[in-house]
Amino acid sequence: MIYHDAVNEILSNVEKTTKEVNPEEITTMIKMIEDVDNVYVMGLGRSGLVAKAFAMRLMHLGLNVYVVGETITPAITEKDCLIAISGSGETSYIISTSDIAKEIGSKLIAITSYTDSSLAKKADIVVQLKGRTKIESENNYISRQISGLHQTLSPLGTLFEVSALIFLDSVIAEIMHDLGQTEKDLKKRHTVLE
Repeated sequence: MIYHDAVNEILSNVEKTTKEVNPEEITTMIKMIEDVDNVYVMGLGRSGLVAKAFAMRLMHLGLNVYVVGETITPAITEKDCLIAISGSGETSYIISTSDIAKEIGSKLIAITSYTDSSLAKKADIVVQLKGRTKIESENNYISRQISGLHQTLSPLGTLFEVSALIFLDSVIAEIMHDLGQTEKDLKKRHTVLE
C-alpha cells in the first residue's frame, strides 16, 4: 500500500527535519516568547492551521496570544512579537504583514525552510525547518519523472507543515517546563464551551 510508504516518508523526514533545528534558535525563540507582552501568530493555508494550533497551546499556557486576521486581534506594539510561519518565506501576505510589524518595532520570528527568503531576511530570529515545501516539490517534478517516481507521497508543503506542528508542540513542552506548568494547569484554560 502507498499509505505505508507515505507514513514512513513523512515520519522519517519529520524526524530528520526537527533534529536539525539549531538549539540556539529554539532557546532564543522561547526567551522572546516568554519576555514579550503579546504573541501574534500567522500563516496562510495549512501553515495557518499550524499557527492556530500553536496559538491555542500558548493560550493554554496563560500567555497573551492572538491570531493575525481574526476580528478580535488588537494592534501590535513594540513590546510584542509576531511569529510568521511560511515554508517558502515568500508568501506576499506574510511578507507585507511582517513589514508592518517591523515598522511598528515589534520582534519577528520566522519559521521557514529558507534562511535566504524575504521573510527570513527581516526576522529577528529565524528557525529553519528544512522540510520540502510547495516550491521545492514543483522544482523536483522533472527529477521525479526521470527517476520513474511520478507522484510524491507527501504533496505540496506537507513535510514542512507537519514538521512545523511537531516542532511547535515541542516548543510548548519546553515553555511548560520553564513556567512550571503541568497538563492540569493547561486543562484549566481549555475551552468549556464545546
